[in-house]
Amino acid sequence: MNSKENRKIKVAFPHMGTIYVAWEMALKMVGVEAYIPPYTSKKTLSLGTKNSPEAICLPYKLILGNFIEAIEGGVDYVSMIASPGICRLGEYGRNIAQVLKDLGYEANYIELNLYDGIKGLMDYLKRISNSKNYIKIGYALFLAIKTVFALDELQSFLSYYRAREIHKGDSEKAFNKALRLIRSANNLQELSKAHKEGLKEISSVEIDKNKNVLHVDLTGEIYIVNDEFSNQYMERELGAMGVQVRRSLTVSSFLKDAIIPKVFKKGETHLERAYRLAKPYLMRDIGGDALECVSDVLYAKERNIDGLIHVSPFTCMPEIMSQNIFPKMREDTNLPILTLIMDEQTGRAGYITRLEAFVDLMKRKKMKAKIEENKTLQAV
Repeated sequence: MNSKENRKIKVAFPHMGTIYVAWEMALKMVGVEAYIPPYTSKKTLSLGTKNSPEAICLPYKLILGNFIEAIEGGVDYVSMIASPGICRLGEYGRNIAQVLKDLGYEANYIELNLYDGIKGLMDYLKRISNSKNYIKIGYALFLAIKTVFALDELQSFLSYYRAREIHKGDSEKAFNKALRLIRSANNLQELSKAHKEGLKEISSVEIDKNKNVLHVDLTGEIYIVNDEFSNQYMERELGAMGVQVRRSLTVSSFLKDAIIPKVFKKGETHLERAYRLAKPYLMRDIGGDALECVSDVLYAKERNIDGLIHVSPFTCMPEIMSQNIFPKMREDTNLPILTLIMDEQTGRAGYITRLEAFVDLMKRKKMKAKIEENKTLQAV
């Protein structure tokens, strides 16, 4: 795969939150240059929407837009994940490859099947790097997986500190500095050091430890949950309202379910918990992340969380099914649930108004519960 100019192959992949950091780490280890497209923007969305079927979901449009910007930036390969089963994701890769060809773009297209496990990831890195050094490839893969877990922990720290910060924006600045530290790592030792320094950086943000914050679980379609642009920076908005957000669907939880061998897993995975908790409402996997979303409502109730927000792309059938189950679950659990459907037409003003109203609802419910608890204690 070496070019005539004896330069490194450039490979691009779509954005989804901070996953690009882990991909960049893996490709760098096997001697391939990771091309990071401009972060998803209105231009990206416009490019994707213009060249997509009208009824296709938001992630498809954004991924296509990422690829167009990457190809125009001079990449050799665009890389896409694929998934078997009921979700339309399994068809996205071939559709996008055909669209790029029809548009006259010449970059090569390469696909990674999510459910081929460790072997699939190693075969992918082997193919893209044209290397047979399995030790090197294995190390690159292990480093990437460790990076994903480090990134998700940094994200959790960010959510805690952002909901309590004294000066608005300090936590996010510290988080971005932590990301730069992670990206500068070249091996496991440097990654571990960067991870610790990143956590320390975020932990140094001045906060009000006594602030009465709300706790919300964020669930839904995994791309929308983890990608800030597509969910319109929801966690940032909620943090400013004094809400600590926990992502129920993360890349690290997906790795535990689909990639990491069972012998290395500790405790119950998200999917295992989903099969256990969702049964009264949903008996089997219907595609996408619907099973996990239904179970996340009950898991939030178990932990006495203040509310749950479900985000999904317009026309996503599995998430439409889960949304139709939520009214019954809301009655049974008395848990506030907000459902938000995202597409390129979603207006910011109305979206923020709905978030504010939901936060007010949770505050009133929490206050009412506290008053009733005090009355009970006084009666005793």
